[in-house]
Amino acid sequence: MQPLDKIVLEEGNSSPIAHTGTVNFVQIAFTVNLFSSMTDETKQEFKPHLGLLDATMIVAGSMIGSGIFIVSSEITRSVGGAGYLVAMWVLAGVITIIAAVSYGELSAMYPKAGGMYVYLREAFGPLTGFLYGWTFFTIIQTGTIAAVGVAFAKFTSYLLPAVGEENILLSVGEFQLKASQLISIAVIVLLTYINSRGVKNGAFIQTFLTLIKIASLTGLIVFGFLWGASSETWTLNWQNAWTASSLTTGNGNVVPAALSGLAFFGAIAIAMKGSLFSSDSWHNITFIAGEVKNPKRNIGLSLVLGTLLVTVIYVLTNIMYLAVIPLEGIAFAKSDRVGVVAAEYIFGPAGTIIIAVMIMISTFGCNNGLILAGARVYYTMAKDNLFFARAGVLNKYEVPGYSLWLQCIWASVLCLTGKYNDLLALVIFGVLIFYVFTIIGIYVLRKTRPDIPRPYKAFGYPVLPAIYIVVASALAILLLIFETRYTLPGLAIILLGIPVYYFILKGKRDESLAVNG
Repeated sequence: MQPLDKIVLEEGNSSPIAHTGTVNFVQIAFTVNLFSSMTDETKQEFKPHLGLLDATMIVAGSMIGSGIFIVSSEITRSVGGAGYLVAMWVLAGVITIIAAVSYGELSAMYPKAGGMYVYLREAFGPLTGFLYGWTFFTIIQTGTIAAVGVAFAKFTSYLLPAVGEENILLSVGEFQLKASQLISIAVIVLLTYINSRGVKNGAFIQTFLTLIKIASLTGLIVFGFLWGASSETWTLNWQNAWTASSLTTGNGNVVPAALSGLAFFGAIAIAMKGSLFSSDSWHNITFIAGEVKNPKRNIGLSLVLGTLLVTVIYVLTNIMYLAVIPLEGIAFAKSDRVGVVAAEYIFGPAGTIIIAVMIMISTFGCNNGLILAGARVYYTMAKDNLFFARAGVLNKYEVPGYSLWLQCIWASVLCLTGKYNDLLALVIFGVLIFYVFTIIGIYVLRKTRPDIPRPYKAFGYPVLPAIYIVVASALAILLLIFETRYTLPGLAIILLGIPVYYFILKGKRDESLAVNG
């Protein structure tokens, strides 16, 4: 008898979950299907509607959200000097690009919907794939959607204070329902509805808003250097550029505390949490591979183009911040809204309105890309009978409507539970773990599946992927040490997926035995 994690669970499933025999089971029985009454769904296949521009805009648009306008404050407080601020963004960009060029090999090997879930399943077996999908649903994608929704509300409240965090609508014990949380949820629901009406709708919004975001950020950088830059500010900011120190305030003054040893590396990890989160979600295009034209070429190319473009924009934006704002102004920007501070220096009082609107557009577009792509993972898991059965069915608009709404519900719940930086710590730890395993999967599949055509091979293999594995693993370990309040619950949720997986398999086996007598 085969081990449970080597069993193919669905008759006719063409996915090579196992390469040694099959045992057929009935459809999913591990949970009640709450949405079985939905009548507009048909078992259609994904259709390729998206070209290279759409794919690149999904990569770039999913990356550019709120982080570039917010997290530079926490980075500066964590590591001090201007040199370290820029270095954190450069390092995040470099390892993101390394990961992207490495993922190109995997996307060319498996040009179907599912992305990392499929890559991990093929490299390590269905248990590892399920753990990623489980974490993706419970923490990674929904947590990111929630964090970006919270950021949208943060800047909406700058224009409309009545919908801010200070407006508490309901208080029960420690729980408080704030107007800003309802704004976050409303945006998620709206974008889910739009994407449930067809991939073309979501792709059009994504391309349009991403082009606006890129143009707006470019304009902010250019006008920042032309109108807001000060040689005096620039010189002062770079005087102690490589002095690592954590910054706090006391008696109205900035108090630096020198960093050394393990504390220095811990501060680097905490700082990288923000820059990595801001550079994350670049791989979302792999989740919708089945809807991309010529995926073996366009997915890998869009990954490289998108990540490179965003990295350049991010680094230039932070250099502009340092030319415009004194370092302590970056570190202690009100509510960490460093983008608003920069705009005020550049454009005067009217600049704050300009940047707030710009960030609202940015976060709206970012969440559109996240919502569009994420549901395809649950669709693929359902095809493997490891998620709600209805999640594996497309609606009449040829999109996984059930998956979209399930994702919407859980992301909305997360909007009620955490603040922006809390959600970042929870998300990025899980992300790093599975990125590392996915890159390791390239080495594994080179050995175990040399027969699969590889139209594109990982650039710099085996050196560059190995660099990514070392750096990302070190950051994950440091976050586990220094951000335990959020990373330990994240680790617990990942590990909880193991008994859930075997519970699912047991349910299927028992159901099969009952049916077959």
